[in-house]
Amino acid sequence: MDKFTTLTGIAAPMPLVNIDTDMIIPKQFLKTIHRSGLGKNLFDEMRYNPDGTEIADFVLNQPAYRSAEIIVAGDNFGCGSSREHAPWALLDFGIRAVISTSFADIFYNNCFKNGILPIVMPQEAVDVLMEDARKGANARMTIDLENQTVTTSDGQSFGFDIDPFRKHCLLNGLDDIGLTMEKSASIDTFEAQMQQSRPWV
Repeated sequence: MDKFTTLTGIAAPMPLVNIDTDMIIPKQFLKTIHRSGLGKNLFDEMRYNPDGTEIADFVLNQPAYRSAEIIVAGDNFGCGSSREHAPWALLDFGIRAVISTSFADIFYNNCFKNGILPIVMPQEAVDVLMEDARKGANARMTIDLENQTVTTSDGQSFGFDIDPFRKHCLLNGLDDIGLTMEKSASIDTFEAQMQQSRPWV
């Protein structure tokens, strides 16, 4: 998992509330167990017409936001059914952070496991960030995880809270496997002791 330290990038404004996981990645794309390749189907039914042509007014199809790395979203982002494919699709598209007033619990947890930073902020802060995102590609937003701040293109800064353990994992690029591997020396020692004391196992 890639480390998340400081991100400066384009933020796409998505003020719609209750963006659920089926909107993020529709059910027909859940057959794969691979994390790559899902970015092209992110928000598929919002991005494309039935004939496969792009819907021009959808935010991620607009030239200013095709390289967005941040989404500023409406309330209750990631609700609906549990599917880890949703953060997989976001990450494969290039999204590393989502800012909202609230997230569905399972989606929120899955983001951290996949290197995406979900940031919860009060409505007043999200409103300011949404307006900054509407400025387009020339307005770069900065997220500083170490200092727990989001800064707009014109220098307004907002703090956010995050669980210290989750912060540690993102800063160091540690998923569940990475956390286990941090204990590899202890695991090796334990296995050596077990081999000596219980060689028949």
